[in-house]
Amino acid sequence: MEAKKKEGLARLFEIASEKKKFLIISGVVSIISAFFLLFPYLMVYKIMEELLKNASSISNINGSSLMNWAIYGNIAMIIGYILLYVGAMIAHIVAYNIIYKIRIKLSEHMGKLPMGYFNKNSIGKIKSVIEYDVEKIELFIAHQLPDLVSTVVMIIIIFISMLYLNFWYGLASIIPIVVGYSLQYSMLCGEKAKAGLKEYFDALENINTSAIQYVRGMPSIKIFGQTIHSFREFYNDMIAYRNFSIQYAKNYEKSYVLFNTIIASLFTFIVPVGLLFISKEPSNLALSITFIFFLILSMGISSPILKLNALATTVNRISEGLNRIDRIMEEEPIKISEDVKIPSEFDIKFNDVSFAYNKDGQEVLKKIKFTACQGEITALVGPSGSGKSTIAQLIPRFWDVNNGSITIGDIDIKSIENKKLMDIISFVFQENFLLTDTIFNNILIGSPNAQKKEVIDAAKAARCHEFIKALPNGYDTYVGNKGTYLSGGEKQRISVARAILKNAPILILDEATAFADPENEYEMQLALQKLIKNKTVLVIAHRLTTIVDANKIIVIENGEISELGTHNSLIANNGLYKKMWEAYNASLNWKVDSRFIKEVKKE
Repeated sequence: MEAKKKEGLARLFEIASEKKKFLIISGVVSIISAFFLLFPYLMVYKIMEELLKNASSISNINGSSLMNWAIYGNIAMIIGYILLYVGAMIAHIVAYNIIYKIRIKLSEHMGKLPMGYFNKNSIGKIKSVIEYDVEKIELFIAHQLPDLVSTVVMIIIIFISMLYLNFWYGLASIIPIVVGYSLQYSMLCGEKAKAGLKEYFDALENINTSAIQYVRGMPSIKIFGQTIHSFREFYNDMIAYRNFSIQYAKNYEKSYVLFNTIIASLFTFIVPVGLLFISKEPSNLALSITFIFFLILSMGISSPILKLNALATTVNRISEGLNRIDRIMEEEPIKISEDVKIPSEFDIKFNDVSFAYNKDGQEVLKKIKFTACQGEITALVGPSGSGKSTIAQLIPRFWDVNNGSITIGDIDIKSIENKKLMDIISFVFQENFLLTDTIFNNILIGSPNAQKKEVIDAAKAARCHEFIKALPNGYDTYVGNKGTYLSGGEKQRISVARAILKNAPILILDEATAFADPENEYEMQLALQKLIKNKTVLVIAHRLTTIVDANKIIVIENGEISELGTHNSLIANNGLYKKMWEAYNASLNWKVDSRFIKEVKKE
């Protein structure tokens, strides 16, 4: 029988693993602090008892006793707060260790997931889990868990003390609290509450996703003079979140207000009971003292009761956050064969490869079969959406093929350990990503152990050394947020420098000169010629002039290979490639007609 999955605090303690003992220590220290923080109430009771016993004769009051009890109460309070601080500090250290490990595990696990996972799940959703859900765990462990432990213990001690001092007064205090929590149960623990929390987290994830898209689409929104109302998804998600929040508040408004009113007014339940008993025994001084003490204690217990209610809601949120973290961790990583092999040759072969992004979706590649030989350039061309980039991305296992196989040096890529596979492939994307870091460190990613001279040599080879030196801090210039923003061509050249530094035996280029200006394109072509020497090179070509000398050109159409050969043989074949070549050359000769300019001037 499969063991039931742990949830809530039980799951949190399971994640804490070896840090669990420190959480227990933090809890024990917090419990001890609760005892000391309750001691002043006892001192107040003793002072009141002394004062009331000698109310008719003030001279009989033992002043030294009153002073001692006041001093003991203050000392106990100071010790209680010191212990509470110690418990909180231990909890902070544990919390930071736990969320560090959770984030590392999440990052490592996501690094092993196929790219299909990130297609199905938006950046906003993943960001929400890694940032907000994990952060809530830290806040709970560091700040609220010690509070929760000390609050529960404090309430238990107060209840026991109440019942011990006077059963009926104690009962008058406890019954309203039980009634209040009964009203709150559905809000805190019921299925409706869990469903509401799930909807709340979903709404936050949707807003995160839409906000990221909105910010990225800001240039288009500005250019066309649109407002947030034109960005439907973001606007609709905000409205949905607003409507959900309003409805959520309405659902629990009555029970929440009633609960707070009852807990804040406990003394109103004690007063009738107290007056009833005192009226029967008006001369019973001890009963009167106890009654007054209960009135004071009822105000003291309201705060921890309300705090416990808030903490219970937090526990539910933590539980939902942990469920979302677990769902990522349960995703199946890319499988690696137990028979791990390392290729010594680097020919890439596609053996009847078929692929669809979704299991039941339409195939985007059908029976692809070709060989990209080591020491040669193999180019992929074809209309947009034909499957060129998909073919390239299957090689580093961004996705796994549905049918057929891909081999490197006659070894199935599924039998190559993922890190080793990444080590032997350099990939220059058309859309380049630079970290918010120095330019030097962005190039260094290609080979983290490289020396400074090697990084500079790679930058020179990629023809980006000159523009880097002209920046305010040279290679130490930050790019991105709070730094320098580079053009598309500059980013691309840094990516090429990164690939040159890595010097991997397989090189995949997604139009590496797409953003280069005419002045630098020739120099980059020279740099790439040096880079591709003796390597297996796969080029996704958009500018057909860049691949006329390729050893092999593969024409992809509708996910299938329609033509294969050299530039000259494909031109002679009079097929799709020739049409693309003619269209490309025609586009090079395009210009604005002078008659059009005249018509514009007239208008």
